[in-house]
Amino acid sequence: MEIIRGLEEFSKSYPNTVMTIGNFDGLHLGHQKIINTVIQESEEINGTSMVVTFDPHPMKVLVPDSEIKLLTTPKERSRLVEAMGIHVLLCITFNQEFSHLHPDIFIEDILVKKIGVKKIIVGQNYAFGKNRKGTTELLRRRGKKYGFSVKVVRNAKVNGEVVSSSKIRSLLLTGQVFEASTFLGRAYSIEGNVIRGSGRGEKILHVPTANITTPNELVPREGVYAVRIGNRGMFFDGVANIGKKPTFDDSDTSYEVHIFNFANTLLGEHLRIYFVDWIRDQRSFPDAPSLEKQIRNDIEHTKEILSKKKPRLI
Repeated sequence: MEIIRGLEEFSKSYPNTVMTIGNFDGLHLGHQKIINTVIQESEEINGTSMVVTFDPHPMKVLVPDSEIKLLTTPKERSRLVEAMGIHVLLCITFNQEFSHLHPDIFIEDILVKKIGVKKIIVGQNYAFGKNRKGTTELLRRRGKKYGFSVKVVRNAKVNGEVVSSSKIRSLLLTGQVFEASTFLGRAYSIEGNVIRGSGRGEKILHVPTANITTPNELVPREGVYAVRIGNRGMFFDGVANIGKKPTFDDSDTSYEVHIFNFANTLLGEHLRIYFVDWIRDQRSFPDAPSLEKQIRNDIEHTKEILSKKKPRLI
């Protein structure tokens, strides 16, 4: 997949461009439905499939005090789009100047003259331009003028509920990671590099853990989770802990994972942690042996869960 960062870097033409436009935070089942349609439509005309998105997320610019936490980093979003089979990903720099762009200017100067779009595929709630005045109906009217077609894809639903990034955020922030996976179409994951921890896991609790530092904004609610861990193209079963360590009066939030039957050194390695299901809340134990006993129970519970629940890992 070719990645173009900024409109100023868009310098060549692509044949029969079929594109979609959006933020695509989380790249959930609704986004996937749209992007799969782009791929299908582009294949039918031997064209170029393209996703146009924005960086930073418009909310970060328009409402800088907003506490919104993104489901995916720009790097993660690119990785997921590429995995779907898109030819070109265009990341437009979103700033105050761009936010004031009139919908007609966006269509004529960028979609038509700059990109040379042939077909546009968007979701049914899509809006764009200054004050979100650009509508799908406006796109259709301008399509007749400039020679491109427009297709609107209906919302994806799970058990009758519309799939949305806000719904997924709500589920993750309450620890409902398995439920979130049904809307994402995959297990939610965070990534990070393994850093040196306190050493309590192996020395005191006899359960070695890998501590990671992560760039992800949204991390599931504090607690213990059944997880799978990706490293160098391999996947391992494990249990993860997010949060503080009340038994040891440690108030710093940490992200640590114990990988089953794994003895290799991971310091400095890059891991991806896939959250499969919730195990329990964090709580304080009277002493280290009591905590170790609970961790052993968590491990057995996790093994049972992972034998039954297998969300897609990407």
